Amino acid sequence: MESLISLVNKIQRACTALGDHGEGSSLPTLWDSLPAIAVVGGQSSGKSSVLESVVGKDFLPRGAGIVTRRPLVLQLHRIDEGKEYAEFMHLPKKKFSDFAAVRQEISDETDRETGRSSKVISTVPIHLSIFSPNVVNLTLVDLPGLTKVAVDGQPESIVQDIENMVRSFIEKPNCIILAISPANQDLATSDAIKISREVDPKGDRTFGVLTKIDLMDQGTNAVDILEGRGYKLRYPWVGVVNRSQADINKSVDMIAARRRERDYFNTTPEYRHLTERMGSEYLGKMLSKHLEVVIKSRIPGLQSLITKTISELETELSRLGKPVAADAGGKLYMIMEICRAFDQTFKEHLDGTRSGGEKINSVFDNQFPAAIKRLQFDKHLSMDNVRKLITEADGYQPHLIAPEQGYRRLIESCLVSTRGPAEAAVDAVHSILKDLIHKSMGETSELKQYPTLRVEVSGAAVDSLDRMRDESRKATLLLVDMESGYLTVDFFRKLPQDSEKGGNPTHSIFDRYNDAYLRRIGSNVLSYVNMVCAGLRNSIPKSIVYCQVREAKRSLLDIFFTELGQKEMGKLSKLLDEDPAVQQRRTSIAKRLELYRSAQTDIEVVAWSK
Repeated sequence: MESLISLVNKIQRACTALGDHGEGSSLPTLWDSLPAIAVVGGQSSGKSSVLESVVGKDFLPRGAGIVTRRPLVLQLHRIDEGKEYAEFMHLPKKKFSDFAAVRQEISDETDRETGRSSKVISTVPIHLSIFSPNVVNLTLVDLPGLTKVAVDGQPESIVQDIENMVRSFIEKPNCIILAISPANQDLATSDAIKISREVDPKGDRTFGVLTKIDLMDQGTNAVDILEGRGYKLRYPWVGVVNRSQADINKSVDMIAARRRERDYFNTTPEYRHLTERMGSEYLGKMLSKHLEVVIKSRIPGLQSLITKTISELETELSRLGKPVAADAGGKLYMIMEICRAFDQTFKEHLDGTRSGGEKINSVFDNQFPAAIKRLQFDKHLSMDNVRKLITEADGYQPHLIAPEQGYRRLIESCLVSTRGPAEAAVDAVHSILKDLIHKSMGETSELKQYPTLRVEVSGAAVDSLDRMRDESRKATLLLVDMESGYLTVDFFRKLPQDSEKGGNPTHSIFDRYNDAYLRRIGSNVLSYVNMVCAGLRNSIPKSIVYCQVREAKRSLLDIFFTELGQKEMGKLSKLLDEDPAVQQRRTSIAKRLELYRSAQTDIEVVAWSK
């Protein structure tokens, strides 16, 4: 079922290209959930030679000390026919048919990350794909060789740094460990076996590979280990015979090396009975087959992970909003849609679908009536003030029947004080509407993407409210002035008429009226003022609602829309000046979502074909 490994290789390449490392996500990444084989071994254990034998090509850098200083993610792709070639993820458009050039590029790319003369390591992997009719579908991760001491020029932490890097790969439950150990050393001192046992104590995902069997001391052999008696693993040990340094120096090709390896196991009496499961060719096929089995068993888990991640990515993409349109018409339409969404949210607050609008009603039911009630009309209608205004209104000639001008002055002096509560009601509603503007801004998710548009819309909405407040104040005060400018005659006609003017005309002007008469005038004025205030308590809220609330619902952004239609492309673009980090995040999320949806489709096809 080679297509299954090819599918995983495809997904892994896509994950790598997109940097799918799960930043900002609570879910495991798709890459971490895909099985891979990590090659682990100490320095000079023959690790690189095993890899080259499996691939059948001489392509890895060689030398003294730490040669592998970055993880190498090696993906093998079997093709039916054609010339074999290699591709690097960091050079996606370049095909390497010369594997000596591949070796050099691995070395150069390592130096670009760690420094040419550096002895330090880097956790940033190099991704290499090899396409050939002579390989099996396989993904291998070549890790730096484990070491026990730092040599000259290396930091003291190099030993622990390499171990930490190796652990970061092999600790993952989906990682298959290929532990490379040389046969000419005591297995108890094997770095690969030691670290593999720590992360996989039962050996459920560890494969042991024994190298340098042909270099063992005369009279010794590795049969006990290869048959599982020396150190037992769940899977049988595989022995390999790599090219010697002399072979490498003579450029002995891999075909000849594999032939010599087969001949060695066939002709050596101790290993002849194990020949069928020895050698690098068997190792590659066995790993490929095992990887297929593991991938197949992981399909349900992968499907579940992909479904959850797609849901998470879709939610995140929705939160980030739509990308900015490229043309002026698209930008204008986008701005209008965002503004309409804000305007609708604002209206919902006023209409009661959302909270906040009830505060306006509270102004009319509580705040405004209480302010009217607190007006101290008794001070205006004190005995001394009534006498003063009545006599001043009479002038040099006292009134004959009723002090009409005195009544007017007393009523006007009382009603003018209602202007304060009326203006306060206008301002209170204005403040509530402004608060609802800011609240609606925060609840319109699209405006969060574009700070400049948010400021412009907020400014335009507040300017509209200011104009509506000014108009409302004029209309409201006009109601008060109208009550002061024209009195309700019927009210006074219904009052009992005085039989005499009252007072003694021969007395001083300030003593002309007796107290009972003045108290009656004050009482009449208070009754009239209370009647007018009762009417204002009904008419002023109507005026405020008509001039402010109704207009805000009807035309809050009308002027902004008119000005918006006259803006050029550049100004429209400035309004949609989204944070570059958000744009980058949206693009990244969209690509990841496309990857996961594609993977979902591909895996479902494979799952149904089982």
